[in-house]
Amino acid sequence: MPEHDEATINRVMEGQPPFARFLGLRITLASAERIEAELAVSEQLGNRNGAAHGGALMALADNLGGTGASLNLRDGQSTATLESKTNFLRPVPMGDVVRAVCVPLHKGRTTMVWQTTIYRSDGKVAVIVTQTQMVLGTSA
Repeated sequence: MPEHDEATINRVMEGQPPFARFLGLRITLASAERIEAELAVSEQLGNRNGAAHGGALMALADNLGGTGASLNLRDGQSTATLESKTNFLRPVPMGDVVRAVCVPLHKGRTTMVWQTTIYRSDGKVAVIVTQTQMVLGTSA
């Protein structure tokens, strides 16, 4: 599957849940081995300290992990987040646009582990999220 193919990116964007659209997430690259997206940190996604709310950044990563897992499923399968761990390394200021890169660490028959690194516009890593996606509908 071509990573930068406009038709593929549009198909992946159309398949995003309403919550992803609410956040303003924009997929920029999509393949079974790598998902990338951008997210503008609007006032609605901020915390009381003038930075991105941690929950918004976690939601971005969770959505990308689920998207990556979905791109690796067989017909009749679905996925759900089983576990997620977040490291907040530095704040993301309001008005910034983050870039998130999500890659698989493990793609198994019943679980997949995805890691999302979220970069600020200055190129510094702000957040690293590692999550386990459970594969549902797997036959033995």
